[in-house]
Amino acid sequence: MKTLAELSDDLAHGRTTSRALVEHCLAAIDDSDGEGARVFLQVDREGALATADYMDGLRARGAAPSAFAGIPISVKDLFDVAGQVTTAGSKVLQGSDPAEFDAPTIARVRAAGFVIMGRTNMTEFAYSGVGINPHYGTPANPYDRATGRIPGGSSSGSAVSVADGMAAVTLGTDTGGSCRIPAAVNGIVGYKPSAHRVPLEGAYPLSASLDSIGPLGNSVRCCAAVDAIMARDWDGHVPTRDVRGLRLGVLKTIALNDLDAHVGSDFETSLSALSAAGAVLSDIEIPELNGIGALNTKGGLSAAEAFAFHREQITAQGDDYDQRVRQRIAAGAEQSAYEYLDILKARDDITAAADAVTVDYDAVVMPSCAIIAPAIADFAELDDYLRLNFLLLRNTAMGNFLDRCAISLPMHKPGSAPTGFMLMGAWDEDEALFSSAAAVEAVLGARRSA
Repeated sequence: MKTLAELSDDLAHGRTTSRALVEHCLAAIDDSDGEGARVFLQVDREGALATADYMDGLRARGAAPSAFAGIPISVKDLFDVAGQVTTAGSKVLQGSDPAEFDAPTIARVRAAGFVIMGRTNMTEFAYSGVGINPHYGTPANPYDRATGRIPGGSSSGSAVSVADGMAAVTLGTDTGGSCRIPAAVNGIVGYKPSAHRVPLEGAYPLSASLDSIGPLGNSVRCCAAVDAIMARDWDGHVPTRDVRGLRLGVLKTIALNDLDAHVGSDFETSLSALSAAGAVLSDIEIPELNGIGALNTKGGLSAAEAFAFHREQITAQGDDYDQRVRQRIAAGAEQSAYEYLDILKARDDITAAADAVTVDYDAVVMPSCAIIAPAIADFAELDDYLRLNFLLLRNTAMGNFLDRCAISLPMHKPGSAPTGFMLMGAWDEDEALFSSAAAVEAVLGARRSA
């Protein structure tokens, strides 16, 4: 699938139509050798074709609602879409009433003319970075399908839908890395905004303190365009910026521990390429980050807030949950009120310390995940599940804890195991981060295609 800019230009100059794009995506979904049956929990075939024809008609009359009108998009199963049941990847919610209204994010992309292909699979209730779903099946990562590797989570189907050409872009959520992890292990771009910018209404919650809504796409500018439409606080235009003089802080605290050989090699090669291109790299330490682990021994903010939301549902239907998800949510019951408040206070203190160290940098950089996508079979035992889930989440979760914006870019060579290069910006500096990320993307993209 091309980038949004390329597809928009093709539509504007008559080289394609929205119907042709939608039919292409439907063919990818229907491919018996592909993962469409596990990527999508619901495909709106008739609605997508009808919307495509409508957008083609508007474009022919010069009345397209935006440059992106007619381009296919997929949406994670935790967003309310009017007339559809929001199951959040669970069996528990299958009998719920259909949503009466679109979530604000859905309404905004629909108003821009995007064609919604359907609802994508996810980790149940968005609670893991792995992407395994025992209820609806697990979509296999496009890399090494013979082995059958995880798609990353929790926006698993979302990422594979873009990587496999079933949609041009997709909407996900990110509470500890759920946009950036699947982007990293599937070889695409995933964005986590400063959380306050995109409205959370109509998205099934996990953690009120950490949840955010972000896009996944084929380029930094794809994600920027969709972010701007959802947030409505900027125009989405990312100016071209030279990487020369870009100030990047290479985080040494925690982020480089236990990297597998693929990730470590790709990250060092990427840093070398950026340095050669003129970026200014400096090693930085934020020792206060070492305290986050102790704060999460009972599940941290996400477990406490998830349990508060799920406790009655778990009591009534706990056996219908993915038991790994149920166990992690139930850990929130072990926290006392004072422990929860202590975490909130510590979060403020650690955030202030991190801000003081990073204030002079355009972005803090690190690998998105410490490991490549493991095989689905590697998660059979609970201890392995928890260990590998931690290695996938560890780096990305820092951005949520610190309430920063962050983005994952591909840094691997084509044909090799996908790995992600993450840039983390300051709170509410999303536009600046997109500009920095586009400059980095140009260097890494040139290296990957060399």
